[in-house]
Amino acid sequence: MYDPLFQPWTIGTLTLKNRIFMPAMHMNMCRNFQVTDQLIDFYRKRAEGGAALISVGYATVDELSGTPLNIGAHDDAFVPGLARLASAIKEGGAKAAIQLNHAGRYNASFFLGGKKPVAPSPVPSRLTKETPRELAVEEIKETIIRFADAAERSREAGFDVVEILAGTGYLISAFLSPFTNQRTDQYGGSLENRMRFGCEVIEAVKDRLGKDFPVLVRINGNDFMKGGIGAKDLQTFALALTESGADALCINVGWHEAQVPQIVTKVPRGVFAYMAREIRDKVMVPVIASHRINDPETARRLLSLGYCDAVAIGRALITDPDFPAKAERGEEDRIVHCVACGQGCFDNIFKMKAVECVCNPRAGHERELKQDNPEVLKQVMVVGGGVAGMSAAIAAAERGHRVKLYEKSMRLGGQLHLAGAPPGRGEFLVFANDMTRQLAEAGVQVVLNTEVTRETLAELNPDTLIIATGGSPVTPSISGVDLPNVVQAWDVLAGKTQAGRKVAVIGGGAVGVETALMLAEEGTLSGEELKFLLVNQAEDPAELARLATDGGREVFLIELIDKLGTNFGKSTRWGMLQDVSRFGVKPCVGAKVIEITPAGIRFEIGGEIREISADTIVLAVGTRSENSLKKAAAELGIHFQVVGDANEPGTVFEANHQGFSSGRSI
Repeated sequence: MYDPLFQPWTIGTLTLKNRIFMPAMHMNMCRNFQVTDQLIDFYRKRAEGGAALISVGYATVDELSGTPLNIGAHDDAFVPGLARLASAIKEGGAKAAIQLNHAGRYNASFFLGGKKPVAPSPVPSRLTKETPRELAVEEIKETIIRFADAAERSREAGFDVVEILAGTGYLISAFLSPFTNQRTDQYGGSLENRMRFGCEVIEAVKDRLGKDFPVLVRINGNDFMKGGIGAKDLQTFALALTESGADALCINVGWHEAQVPQIVTKVPRGVFAYMAREIRDKVMVPVIASHRINDPETARRLLSLGYCDAVAIGRALITDPDFPAKAERGEEDRIVHCVACGQGCFDNIFKMKAVECVCNPRAGHERELKQDNPEVLKQVMVVGGGVAGMSAAIAAAERGHRVKLYEKSMRLGGQLHLAGAPPGRGEFLVFANDMTRQLAEAGVQVVLNTEVTRETLAELNPDTLIIATGGSPVTPSISGVDLPNVVQAWDVLAGKTQAGRKVAVIGGGAVGVETALMLAEEGTLSGEELKFLLVNQAEDPAELARLATDGGREVFLIELIDKLGTNFGKSTRWGMLQDVSRFGVKPCVGAKVIEITPAGIRFEIGGEIREISADTIVLAVGTRSENSLKKAAAELGIHFQVVGDANEPGTVFEANHQGFSSGRSI
């Protein structure tokens, strides 16, 4: 049967076996610009998984273009490492590309020995909080040559494709945008002048490599920057790049400073592919769509409808490197899907850590996790079917142990069902299903609707016990907390209770913010309703925007400290706080709740006592570990480990990785 995802295609003279492209992503796996074994093993695994083309990077073109955690391509000393990386990808069955880039104003003096980052104009960066130094014309010419030098090294190292990053707010796109380019010479002013730097880079690279060597360019379809460059001018730039020698285009979206979410869970799958379609209609080279394509169905739809010639699947291949092979074999139900949380990939970049994955604890640890068989196979009992328990059971079973998992409720997944309840967070429900399926594939015996007691442990007497019994919501010591108008956020998220039209949520951490947003969004226009009204011009677009964000419920969010959502990851928090404002949630930070009454709550803020009337008070003040089996196991002499929230309340990332480590240690 014809499958658009597994048809060959070409970039210039290079033939690729399918339409799956793994785009370059920051991995933070290099040391002093040198390729490491960790990076090589990571990409070898993705190549073996069936992707046609893998791009690594970005790689630096000069000393000011990146950080020591980037791949180095700005000196001949880096060629041997580059060659090892290219060879590993090609040995794995994929073609190898390398993305070259100059960070420009997105670099920081911290990484440059105190030197200022450079840019077309000295416009401060909201990302780094620094003001760059303006490049002189002579330096611009030199930078163009350095791009070509790095491209030549990449070809020498054995890469099949050189990719140039000309978007995302880095140097080339900074020259293109009137927001960051305020020059009055030949590299500023008109669109033609602002395009000049990017086009000259492509011309120089193409001239150095020869017309038959494939050059791919990644550009924005829209930068989403106020005062920046819009879609129409970017389409003009796309055409100009192909005239300068680009053999294919990969369409990116947004700058790092942009206020439109681009990679997080709430972004609908494949939503930005329309930008690729708009550019594809204007150019004569292959166009790749990207962002939030994490399942074969979405990829096939975009290809079949002519949005693109290929799809960029990035973080989904961090999560499941075998995604392409599974799709080609018709085993799509075995794919582990990226949930777009950003916790292990994007957030780790800000922590100066190597990329990992919430859903795949093996990612970034390929070398250290090479399978070894235990000397003695054991009877392993796992209590708790949340993330930590399922992960521990899977890991132990994969090592050959006989594993039985007990869950007291009628379903697996634990708090993933709460995390996936708010609008735009449904990927966590997909993850619960993915983990449930992995249990079956690993041969774990699952017993539902069964609470494990001391007597159960004594009767079964397992060789090893893993306690993953999770946690329970904290009930604070506040006067009136036992009133009938007080409910737990967990019960609201689980749909066990309904809230009134006026709600006060106590607790501004992740659970409190998500609960407040879910309550505020109830009653707003759905996507289907919004499209109907918009297409039929039933209301003014501004009124539709209001109806899409105003559900008629008044929601207050009360937090003791002076910040909301401090336990969100960096890549998620800003969007959540943006939604707090958009959906009309009223935050009260630095507020200590004194009393809950039948009519509402009283709290102290800045030494002043205030009162809010509310129909429903929602508690979201934290999680308490539930691990009573520890004592029983110790008394019975059963070897045990405690993981996840049962050990210490934490994130999904921590639960999955702790559980995995626990299971592998047996």
